[in-house]
Amino acid sequence: MYVRFSRSEWANLRQSTPLHLSDADVERLRGINQQVPLREVSESYLPLSRLLNLHVSAARTLAQVQDAFVGRPAVHPPYILAIAGSVAAGKSTFSRVLQAVLSRWPHHPRVELVTTDGFLYPNKTLMDRGLMRRKGFPESYDQGAIVEFLARIKAGENGVRMPVYSHEIYDIKPNEYREIEHPDILIFEGLNVLQIPKGTEIVCSDYFDFSVFLDADEEDLQNWYVERVLLLQRTAFQKPESFFYEHRHLTQEQTREWALKIWREINLANLRENILPTRQRASVVWRKNNDHTLRELWLRKT
Repeated sequence: MYVRFSRSEWANLRQSTPLHLSDADVERLRGINQQVPLREVSESYLPLSRLLNLHVSAARTLAQVQDAFVGRPAVHPPYILAIAGSVAAGKSTFSRVLQAVLSRWPHHPRVELVTTDGFLYPNKTLMDRGLMRRKGFPESYDQGAIVEFLARIKAGENGVRMPVYSHEIYDIKPNEYREIEHPDILIFEGLNVLQIPKGTEIVCSDYFDFSVFLDADEEDLQNWYVERVLLLQRTAFQKPESFFYEHRHLTQEQTREWALKIWREINLANLRENILPTRQRASVVWRKNNDHTLRELWLRKT
């Protein structure tokens, strides 16, 4: 059950939360085809940051109560925030802006951002299993590695390693890792993070304290995806090291047709089969307009 807020109703919940980001700060955080006006940060992101700040404080208080009960020194386990949604929904930009806003709060300045891309199986494994055209579907991720990573983060371990994914080569970088050092908040972003895979007793969402589902109309998602591919074809695809270098000579119309084919056969199928059904599990559903601004927000009743 959700309580629904219009954009103006949600903006009013910012109250006196200060804005510590400038236009230049937000410009550095935006996606390749997504603008985030400073007004959007003020009216949409700041109320969410205020709500999350209250949640983090409450979670810490509860952890201290439990530590006191069992007679052990008080610790602050990282607060894990999940960001879910379709391909092209703007998860990366949303997560980066939210990371910047949350890190300005004095009680939780260390905010790390991790994407599930690093837990995709390497391309060779996907090809051996016949899953290259299912990349991004639940079965293309190492679910066991995701659960282990989140469990170690939640346990407060330092130096938790994870593989590094390159969008340029469209693959996991061999023998390259990133270490996460006990953040106050971990933002965990990915397509299927709210899904419950069949036949598993422990799933990644068991470790989430809060979750946001970025929601938009299918037509808008399709348009955003095609726009992104058109831009990448003129930029990143022109680099010899790019996985999509062979598509560098496509015309604009050919690129559009190719992008639409991928969207309809792969991304739309993943959205309908796997991603959209998890929306009802989110703490917040963030409904977008066709320009990526917030239309309305659904907040789950606790």
